Amino acid sequence: MPDLPTPQDAAEAALFSECWDAVLSYADLCTSGSAVGRQLATEAFSHGIQEVRAGEARGKATGRRVPRLPRIPLLLTAVRTTAAAWETEGRGHHLDPDLRLWLNSDNAARHTGPPLRRPLALRGLKDMQEPDAALLWLAEVEALPLPDVARRLGLDPASAAEELAQVRALFRDRCQRNHLDTPMGPDCRSYARLLDAVTRSSGAETPEDLSRHLATCVECAEAAACLRLHGGGTPAALASGVIGWGGLAYLERRRRAAEAGLTGGRADAGTDRGITVGAQARPRIGRTGILVAAVIVSALALTVSLLQLGSSEGDDTTAGSAVTGQSVTAPGLSSSPRGPSDGNGTPGAPATSRPAGSRSATRSGDSDTEPQGTSTSPVDDASTASGPDKAAPPTCRVKYEVVNQWPDGFQATVTVTSTRALADWRIDWRFKDGQRITQMWDGTYAQDGPEVTVKAADYNKQVAANGTFAVGFLSSWHGSNAQPSAFTVNGARCTTVS
Repeated sequence: MPDLPTPQDAAEAALFSECWDAVLSYADLCTSGSAVGRQLATEAFSHGIQEVRAGEARGKATGRRVPRLPRIPLLLTAVRTTAAAWETEGRGHHLDPDLRLWLNSDNAARHTGPPLRRPLALRGLKDMQEPDAALLWLAEVEALPLPDVARRLGLDPASAAEELAQVRALFRDRCQRNHLDTPMGPDCRSYARLLDAVTRSSGAETPEDLSRHLATCVECAEAAACLRLHGGGTPAALASGVIGWGGLAYLERRRRAAEAGLTGGRADAGTDRGITVGAQARPRIGRTGILVAAVIVSALALTVSLLQLGSSEGDDTTAGSAVTGQSVTAPGLSSSPRGPSDGNGTPGAPATSRPAGSRSATRSGDSDTEPQGTSTSPVDDASTASGPDKAAPPTCRVKYEVVNQWPDGFQATVTVTSTRALADWRIDWRFKDGQRITQMWDGTYAQDGPEVTVKAADYNKQVAANGTFAVGFLSSWHGSNAQPSAFTVNGARCTTVS
């Protein structure tokens, strides 16, 4: 049996799963329907994870700390930047109308403009050591109980409250320094020291002239929210400053999820009044029509809390098939039309129409029928084959790598090198020991027993000759975890390399 993971590995695995849950929650807020939200989350998650890995590689190469956000807020900003890319590419009609207005405003430009002009909470959090910043974010924004936060980060639960208090003070200090470094006018500069003084104590009164200034100056009002540790305003300051649009709605959604036990709390708590399925009330998070049922998991199991990426068996009417050909309804979850506005100013609407340009796939038995595009890019001749060509020499090499493994789950990567140029791709393989995929990035999957089919995402379909592409996934396993076999790409057999 493989070596058991260390406690650090287990904490990393748990945090990895929580990242996806958070990304999916915010992506749903940003889009016009749950299926499109899942597509946005998948793209953003892939880009964000690549940024995380690149930062880690730079840190190892230089031996110095590379300032960056903790994983969850970093991935949430990846959702925002991916949404901005959609707007630029002409896919903005899939986004929330209020988000589109925000993306084209000066408020959005502040998050990507000159560093000294960016929101103070964003700068303060990024200036902290990553473990400290992660503790602050998980406790304040994700609203996780401190024992759960301590377990995720490998802290002593007995001292977690004291560490959190110290981290809050550290965040205030970083924000104060950044505020003084910010280019500001004479009025703002004259109030900087006074603002620091009145926000240090819960009993200090705000002078009338400072109060009038805070009512008219956005930057100084942001500074006051970050510097005032008392009054419970830190979560809102963090969410608004780091995420930007929808930050407060995301904050409320995560609080509800934590109360309902969906991210580490009680599994039987938290329902929204008036939201029912049949005669049974169920929790509903935010403004979407995704009705969330709690999933009980072991401490080390990796499961996605809101949507477990599953396969759709030939149902083109579900919201999930509108984008990926897969159902977005996971076991224990059900879907309904979107509900009222959450305060962003946009009423919900049923997500029933198929986005323009989307592709669908119908799986019947062991065959896949997929509409073919009109691309003039070179296409692998084997893409229309009905099965592996056992006589032809392999045109692809596959490397299967288990990145991390724990008692009942693992993370793996499938890397493919194709000798031919591909305009689109599909990977098939067979598991040997009953493994079941629970989450995937850089591709969409369907699993029927041991048989797995993975199709390209919209952004990584084309592959140059002798080019490489990869997908990563999380999966469960029991008993043994042998490497899968029978790898094919577009129906053509591949050579497996170690």
